[in-house]
Amino acid sequence: MDDRELLARPSPDIEHEVTRIADEFRAGFERVALIDRPAVAMFGSARVGQEHPAYVAARETARLFGERDWAVITGGGPGVMEAGNRGAQEGGGQSVGFNIELPHEQAPNAYLDISYTFKHFYARKVCFVKPSEGFVVFAGGLGTLDEMFEALTLIQTGKVLHFPVVLVGRAQWHDLVDWIGDEVLREGLISADDLALLSITDDPEEAVETIVSCYERRCSHVDGGVS
Repeated sequence: MDDRELLARPSPDIEHEVTRIADEFRAGFERVALIDRPAVAMFGSARVGQEHPAYVAARETARLFGERDWAVITGGGPGVMEAGNRGAQEGGGQSVGFNIELPHEQAPNAYLDISYTFKHFYARKVCFVKPSEGFVVFAGGLGTLDEMFEALTLIQTGKVLHFPVVLVGRAQWHDLVDWIGDEVLREGLISADDLALLSITDDPEEAVETIVSCYERRCSHVDGGVS
């Protein structure tokens, strides 16, 4: 049973539906448990080719994470997702793909060490967030925006720790961030701290350093007994 079936009609068998969803969470968590190092989630469009700037930047960013012995988690499909998984393997990191069954059959890419294909978006999102120490977002469409704002909402509401959210590609993102600052913040609908959750760069090394340094600071606080 996929999301469309679940949402389109009243349930004739609630117990069966709940069991199937729970089984998917269990299977997803089993894959998450295989991630044996710090992890970053990378989001971006499935529709870009290898020559697109977002693909090139994602591949390089993931390669740098791999060289730091990090895992890179993507949606497991083509485009930016493929670039992230490919770069992670090239850098010697762990490559994770959490795919989703879609009408147009988003096939898994060829660069996955750990993979699982979900039926439900919400189970998949939880497995993106659960192991991640930060989020890097590249050019994308509605799905990418959904994943970005989901991460920000979880951080803002304290459901996850204050992890960095790095937007790569100033040309892609600056208008959106300006609008959030000029309109949403000005109207008092968010706080300045909420806007500060986002950072923008064109530099893969800066994106990696932002997330790795935050993780290392948090680890040093824990090791030093600071909560």
